[in-house]
Amino acid sequence: MHTISASEFKAKCLAIIDEVGDAGQPVVITKRGRPVAELVRYVNREEGTPQETLRGSLRINGDIVAPVVAVSDWSSAGS
Repeated sequence: MHTISASEFKAKCLAIIDEVGDAGQPVVITKRGRPVAELVRYVNREEGTPQETLRGSLRINGDIVAPVVAVSDWSSAGS
């Protein structure tokens, strides 16, 4: 991750934006040596995440909280 001062960012803003857009590497902008902002490549949120593509594809069969095997069927290793 590249770090740049706010004054340098101000002077080279458009070039830095192009660099982040092309390379995809984020840039941390500092003020008096302290990080205050991060410039990252834009991601279109309308395309959705992989998890959203699975929405509606899950089907629950039965009780999802109850044990799979009845407690009476359990046995200890020594018995």
